[in-house]
Amino acid sequence: MWIPTEHEKYGVVLASFRGTVQHGLPLEIGDTVQILEKCEGWYRGFILKNPNFKGIFPSSYIHLKNAHVKNKGQFETVIPVEDSVITEMTSTLRDWGAMWKQLYVKNEGDLFHRLWHVMNEILDLRRQVLVGHLTHDRMRDVKQHITARLDWGNEQLGLDLVPRREFSMVDPDEISVTELYRLMEHRHRKKETPAAASTHHLFVHVKSLMSANLGEELEVFFHIYDGRENRPLSERFFVKLNKSGLPKSPEKTERQCTLFVDLGSSDLRKDVYIVVHIVRIGRMGAGEKKNLCSVQYRRPFGCAVVSIADLLTADSKDDHLLKVYACNTESEWHQIHENIIKKANSRYNLSGSNTGLAVALQLLHGDIEQLRREYMVLFTRGVSITRKLGFSDVIMPGEMRNDLYITLEKGEFEKGGKSVARNVEITVYVLDIDGQILKTHVAAGSGEPGGDEYHSLVLYHNNSPRWAEQIKLPIPVDMFRGSHVRFEFRHCSTKDKGEKKLFGYSFVPLMQEDGRTLPDGTHELVIHKCEENTSLADCPRYLKLPFSKANLPSNNQTLKGPKESFWITSFLCSTKLTQNGDMLDLLKWRAHPERINDSLSKLKEIDGSEIVKFLQDTLDTLFGILDESSQRYGLKVFDSLVHIINLLQDSKFQHFKPVMDTYIESHFAGALSYRDLIKVLKWYVDRIVDAEHQDHIQQVLKASEYIFKYIIQSRRLFSLATGGQNEEEFRVCIHELFMSIRFFLSQENKSTSPVAQTQAVFLRTFPAVYGELLKIFTVREVAGFVRETLGSLPTAVHADCLEAVKLQCIAKTVESQLYTNPESRCILLPVVLRVLQAHMQEQRDLVICARILTSMLSLIKKEENGTAVSISEEPVVSEEVELIVESLLGVLLRTILEISNRPQPAGPAMRLQFQDVTGEFVACLLALLRQMSDGHYQQLLQAFSSKDNLRDFLLQIFTVFRILIRPEMFSKDWTVMRLVTNNVIITTVLYLSDALRKNFLNDKFDYKVWDSYFYLSVIFINQPCLQLESFSPSKRKRILEKYGDMRVMMGCEIFSMWQNLGEHKLNFIPAMIGPFLEVTLVPQPDLRNVMIPIFHDMMDWEQRRSGNFKQVEAKLIDKLDSLMSEGKGDETYRELFNSIIPLFGPYPSLLKKIERETWRESGISLIATVTRLMERLLDYRDCMKLGEVDGKKIGCTVSLLNFYKTELNKEEMYIRYIHKLYDLHFKAQNYTEASYTLLLYDELLEWSERPLREFLNYPMQSEWQRKEYLHLTIVQNFDRGKCWENGIILCRELADQYESYYDYRNLSKMRMMEASLYDKIMDQQRLEPEFFRVGFYGKKFPFFLRNKEFVCRGHDYERLEAFQQRMLNEFPHAIAMQHVNQPDQTIYQADAQYLQIYAVTPIPESQDVLQRDGVPDNIKSFYKFNHIWRFRYDRPFHKGTKDKENEFKSLWVERTTLTLVQSLPGISRWFEVDKRELVEVSPLENAIEVIENKNLQLRTLITQCQSRQMQNINPLTMCLNGVIDAAVNGGLARYQEAFFVKDYIMNHPEDGEKIGRLRELMFEQAHILEYGLAVHEKFVPQDMRPLHKKLVDQFHLMKSSLGIQEFPAYVRASPVHFTNGSPRTCRNSVPNIISPDGGRGVARRSLPSYPAVNRYSSSSLSSQASNEVSNITGQSESSDEVFNMQPSPSTSSLSSNHSASPNVTSSAPSSARGSPQMAEKHKHSRENACLSPRDRPVSAIFPNPMDPAQRAAPHQIGDATLPRSDPNLSAPDKVRPTPSSWSLDSVKEGAPSFSDSFGKMLCPPVPPRPPYSGSSAKNMRSQSPVSASRSPQKTTVPPFTPSPTECQSTSLVSNSPVLSGSYSSGISSLSRCSVSEASGTELPAGDHPAHPLPPSGTLPNSVSSSSDEPIRRENKTPPPYSVYERNNPRRPVPLPHSLSIPPQADPPALPPKPHQLRTGSMKLDGTSDPRVPRPRPLPRKVSQL
Repeated sequence: MWIPTEHEKYGVVLASFRGTVQHGLPLEIGDTVQILEKCEGWYRGFILKNPNFKGIFPSSYIHLKNAHVKNKGQFETVIPVEDSVITEMTSTLRDWGAMWKQLYVKNEGDLFHRLWHVMNEILDLRRQVLVGHLTHDRMRDVKQHITARLDWGNEQLGLDLVPRREFSMVDPDEISVTELYRLMEHRHRKKETPAAASTHHLFVHVKSLMSANLGEELEVFFHIYDGRENRPLSERFFVKLNKSGLPKSPEKTERQCTLFVDLGSSDLRKDVYIVVHIVRIGRMGAGEKKNLCSVQYRRPFGCAVVSIADLLTADSKDDHLLKVYACNTESEWHQIHENIIKKANSRYNLSGSNTGLAVALQLLHGDIEQLRREYMVLFTRGVSITRKLGFSDVIMPGEMRNDLYITLEKGEFEKGGKSVARNVEITVYVLDIDGQILKTHVAAGSGEPGGDEYHSLVLYHNNSPRWAEQIKLPIPVDMFRGSHVRFEFRHCSTKDKGEKKLFGYSFVPLMQEDGRTLPDGTHELVIHKCEENTSLADCPRYLKLPFSKANLPSNNQTLKGPKESFWITSFLCSTKLTQNGDMLDLLKWRAHPERINDSLSKLKEIDGSEIVKFLQDTLDTLFGILDESSQRYGLKVFDSLVHIINLLQDSKFQHFKPVMDTYIESHFAGALSYRDLIKVLKWYVDRIVDAEHQDHIQQVLKASEYIFKYIIQSRRLFSLATGGQNEEEFRVCIHELFMSIRFFLSQENKSTSPVAQTQAVFLRTFPAVYGELLKIFTVREVAGFVRETLGSLPTAVHADCLEAVKLQCIAKTVESQLYTNPESRCILLPVVLRVLQAHMQEQRDLVICARILTSMLSLIKKEENGTAVSISEEPVVSEEVELIVESLLGVLLRTILEISNRPQPAGPAMRLQFQDVTGEFVACLLALLRQMSDGHYQQLLQAFSSKDNLRDFLLQIFTVFRILIRPEMFSKDWTVMRLVTNNVIITTVLYLSDALRKNFLNDKFDYKVWDSYFYLSVIFINQPCLQLESFSPSKRKRILEKYGDMRVMMGCEIFSMWQNLGEHKLNFIPAMIGPFLEVTLVPQPDLRNVMIPIFHDMMDWEQRRSGNFKQVEAKLIDKLDSLMSEGKGDETYRELFNSIIPLFGPYPSLLKKIERETWRESGISLIATVTRLMERLLDYRDCMKLGEVDGKKIGCTVSLLNFYKTELNKEEMYIRYIHKLYDLHFKAQNYTEASYTLLLYDELLEWSERPLREFLNYPMQSEWQRKEYLHLTIVQNFDRGKCWENGIILCRELADQYESYYDYRNLSKMRMMEASLYDKIMDQQRLEPEFFRVGFYGKKFPFFLRNKEFVCRGHDYERLEAFQQRMLNEFPHAIAMQHVNQPDQTIYQADAQYLQIYAVTPIPESQDVLQRDGVPDNIKSFYKFNHIWRFRYDRPFHKGTKDKENEFKSLWVERTTLTLVQSLPGISRWFEVDKRELVEVSPLENAIEVIENKNLQLRTLITQCQSRQMQNINPLTMCLNGVIDAAVNGGLARYQEAFFVKDYIMNHPEDGEKIGRLRELMFEQAHILEYGLAVHEKFVPQDMRPLHKKLVDQFHLMKSSLGIQEFPAYVRASPVHFTNGSPRTCRNSVPNIISPDGGRGVARRSLPSYPAVNRYSSSSLSSQASNEVSNITGQSESSDEVFNMQPSPSTSSLSSNHSASPNVTSSAPSSARGSPQMAEKHKHSRENACLSPRDRPVSAIFPNPMDPAQRAAPHQIGDATLPRSDPNLSAPDKVRPTPSSWSLDSVKEGAPSFSDSFGKMLCPPVPPRPPYSGSSAKNMRSQSPVSASRSPQKTTVPPFTPSPTECQSTSLVSNSPVLSGSYSSGISSLSRCSVSEASGTELPAGDHPAHPLPPSGTLPNSVSSSSDEPIRRENKTPPPYSVYERNNPRRPVPLPHSLSIPPQADPPALPPKPHQLRTGSMKLDGTSDPRVPRPRPLPRKVSQL
């Protein structure tokens, strides 16, 4: 039986449990579980990280831990009873664990590794804490370390800041809000700005000396040197190096490492240096030979200097290599470092080019104790301490130091009878009072232990040596008296013996007879003659002699000559000894009582450091004097005491205050002193008002704290001694003293007067007295003193400074021990509140006000929560809250409003201070509101005298709450503070909403208050810190346990308040729709449930009021748009809106309610609209996320833009999205699309002077100006996108405007711009894009793509593979379909993404331009690829049984034509397919197309060869070889077998004409080949002659195989003619064939793509010739790859390979250049094989079947409306027009005859081609003879010869040839280039239009308007843009005037010249009046955008 557990509540899993039993709960090792029930060895409970899943588990798997249970019962929570730091560590590490893995996923390697190390470190520390073996101090350090690491990790991961006290997390409910704020602020500050350290230390580690010429031991001395004052700042650090230059004692690190301690911040400047002196120990001369002399001398070696400032910038870890310099003369040795610093180069030089001292130098900051903790290794390993000379900036009590520093400065010596100067060495000894040498008390510096003696340097032959060597004598204090220092002088001989001969000595005693030590400074010592060591043994004898020149008697024989002297400098640094005689006189006052007065007077002149050394002795002396003769010396002792007390205020000595406190508590014994002290203090206070000079009195008042301490302690001592005698007398004295103080405080003075300043001084020190008074007086008495004293200040104070001081005094009072007592608070609170209120109302001294208020409120909270509060004190707390609310709540609200609305000050420091004040006040307000109970709120609301006051208060508090909710109110990571804030806000709002209902409803309704209330509620719910869904589960759980979901509470409150409004609801419609909608977007089901009915209510009330809810709808849509773009809403929205159920959640409430209403239809329609909008907006939001590809963003924006235009008709939104789309295009460098997009806005504007408001980035301007700006921007973008033709039209329109305003300056510029665009068309290259059809199938695609097909314009150079890859990258989850068939319903409905991609061929509309003769390709290229509505895709297949011998008999082509909703290019790179049409092309028609295309290709290559456009003749060679070889091997013969046999002719009588046409084409091909061979012979290089001969032979074979012996007479008679006529008549005399955008342009389109499954190889047709060519040109054998020939089926003899390619789109057409089936090497060689002189790609040479240029007229073969300006080749099919090209066909009418020179070179002429018409698939129209015309209009054209076999030119033109699948195949079974307009929709033969001329509105780029047009272009909803649309039944929307080309009777194909079309450019509808205004393409809206 399961029973609830009592004690077993919490445990940790010891081993993993799989949970395989019924109801088992799987457990992982380390999980924490909460146990609910137990039963026979089993527990039931849940894992704390997933409390929703409960189950059972074995009790043996659980280690139980003690826990504290809250809320026992169903919702109990368990808190483990363990160290809070452990608990926090555990939960934090769990949170980090998940995030740490995410860092790896996000590839943030650096943070990943750092966090890993920190987590391991924390786990390690956690173990140490859990074991519990740490000492108290170590535990504290470990916890501090842990919390520092936790805070670091939280900060790095963006988690919350944790408020802590003493390393433990703080429960916000347990402390006051003000205190919580203070903790947060403290931690935040700590994190932000570490306090700058005031003390610094230099770490030095000597590594080695590198030098070539060592061999002697060295001594290295470091010290810090002040270059400004030329003196050392520190003692020396001394390191001994061995002969190799390495430290002598490597194992003793303290001998190589030191810390120069206690450097002040002022020492870290550029002119403070580290100076290194190096001394060698060895022979006198460095280069001397080794002799027997073993005596060694200390000799100068070198010096190095480095500035401390360099260490601040250098990397601290780097080792420094210091250059070592030697001085040129030894006499300069003492100042070598100064010379180096001054850069006096002449006095020193480098001691060796490679000599350097390697040292590690590092500056450390902070006090020494902190460094001991941080750099523990450093101190444990050993480091010597090198001190400053003198005390540090701050002297610490208890610091023991007794160091005497002596510097051996210089000497003056006589020669002593020698011819050369001496080599003098000094030996230094310290001797005690008995004349014994003190051992180890002579130190050369820190680092090495002290010795018994010290030997100076020896300077060679120098009688005036200057050593400047500093030594340290650490002599104990007790040995100072009687000790002396002796200096012995010896001459060091350089002779063989090398003896050191004594010649004199000096000495100096360390202490004078009166107890003073040797004074600091330089001393000139007497040198006494002495040549025997024995005479030095008698110390007492020589000590009687004079030691210094200063105290010499008149004559003395023992002196060496009076010229000889020795100078030393001494400096004492001692905490026990003094050199000051006045100090000694004072301390020995009893010995000389007559000097007391004098000594007391001189005390003020004594240095402070001397006084603090003897602080206790001095104080004892003073109180001793006071006790003995208070009458006589009372005042002077008092003044001295004041001087000492104020001395301790100095920052240098402030640490001695505790010393004085200890003295007062433990050592002070002046039991009678209090009387004298009170008396003198009162005497001073009484004199304040009258005294002229207040300085001394102010000094006295500054010291009042300690004076009171002495008074109180003295009184307590007296009471103890006497049993409390004279108590009353003492009280009276104190009362009188306070009366005097009150009197002087009550004086009114100007702020500048001395008395006012004295008042300020007193107020600053007064609070410090309270604690002392409390030792004797009761709390109430002291509070009374304070109240009366503060109350005595004048009320009308003029002195601002005094007001500030008074406030500071109040602040200290509130923070004092006195105020913590509730008794005293009752007395002091009114005074405090009065002052506070006055200051806050005037907005003065807000920082201090905030501080006071914070302290007051912290105390209340403490009292309330502490155990100290008894029942009797509760009313006291309540009373205080009441008082504070009454006095300060209103002022506090006003203050917060005021400072929040103030402009932020400029300086960062000021801004910080401002922010602090706001935060402090906010915390105070929250604390106060949290303290308020029901009663307080009732009192507050009843206290308002009128409704207006209450209204103002409510508005004020709601506004303040809105400010508190602002994100910038608290730092980002202050979630704890935000939650507390929200908790207080919601509690307060619940109280205030009652007041709102009672006072502001019905007739007293006040819109402003209610609006403020709702607005607050909405932003409350929407604030980020309450969006629990975004938090980790553990954080969410903690918040829910503590506060619940505050959003739901507030939502319920909104609903309840809304219900109360009644008819006043109308005031909030539509204003509150947006805010409430925002609330429903919060993904909280309960909240949505509560809010939904409000929408129904709004719709209902609006319906009642105005009969519809248009307002609701408009507002809803606007708000939805703005909210979605902010990223609101979630996935449930998407699902909800897909099925048009209710508006906002899985609650049918709204729709059901609507269905019951009378207005149900409009309601449901609204929901449907909003649903559709929502889908698009959600897509838009998802696409706009960071990292999404531009293509998706653009497609999505287009979808949304269309929706706003067509469905919602919201013009402003429409324009906003136009600009968003423009920005996307611009960023993606889609300049053409960007232009088209901006045109949409341009079309909405007119050329009027109507003023427009400021909108988006447009300034306020007239409509004309904005349209002008847009025009210029669009032209600029068209220019960038190389769409110059469109730019020209806009230039003309602008030019007309300028001309109409006579603005000739701008007109001129515009004409120049127009001219530059024409130039660019002719001179610049344009790349021709590929087009791809993409199908998006499956439900997983965004709404705007789902189950739709699009045609996309590829990027420059983008081929099919690249496009496929790009699409798969954009949709990484998509599956590429492997076929081109239309998918079935299962794919449409699949829960996946399927992509179907293949290349398509554009069908150009502007046939008239393309068919024109002499129009350069640069111009035609624009019309081939722009304004394309229709695209084509061919798929070959076999119908019926396939003839294995000849596959061409059954090879049909399925031709799919796709029509788009919008022409490309447009506002997007892709548009949706509007309609699909399928037709089938018969095998015969296919054969005709293939041969036509091959013929055209041959013509083109021959033309290029003739016009010298080819540097390399190989392409022509290959093509000729391919055709001839294939024909010989049976290529054309296959067609003869298939279509010329009787069976076929009998079975297909209707194909007679076509068969004739095929025969003519074959003959024509033979003629072209013959002509081509003639041209080839002329240009063929010598090494290819054999191949040429072979080709000629094979050609004759081919002719015979075709049965051609001789060409017919008419063929021979007709001259050969090429595209552009003779060189003389050519329109373009410049060879522009390979213009920059000529060659490259066509190159874009080489091979058409075919299904790989239908690709065949052609081995049987290959011949030896093909291999020869291949070898010659160095290409691969598959020359279709070399020459971009079309991979298509060849003759049946080729058809052996039917295997499908493994590529993604194996069955889709593959793009020519990127065909997946080609080997890589071929792809590459194909790209680069045959570049023309300008590196044009090969397809510039071979026309491309996918090229619209080669697809000219849509199969209007035989159509009477076709132009017949060129009987052979129409413009689109001339791959490159050439100035001197010749035609293979009959000459144009009127063309001049050939030039003689060219005529001689021509081959036999080619016969004209017979006409042919009619087919089942292509119904040709009959032809009527009309005179030839150059007009692009569809006029009738006559045949050129009456011969029945004449060839129809357009049949060749329209079916552009392409090379076959293999170059050896002369015939290609399939052409994908024929563009059949008649595909499936052509009229039957003979049924032609009645009007050959189109109506006047037709554009030049429209196609013939045959009767199929209306059928095919039925009812389309026009898209919201109409750039370049054709004016025909397809698009009823009129053309935008901005881009329209005005029609004329005979309009040209290109934009007409300006003089022809000045007025015409503005025309519409073909009207003759040039000034008729054009109709608007879009209806205008009221908005003036």
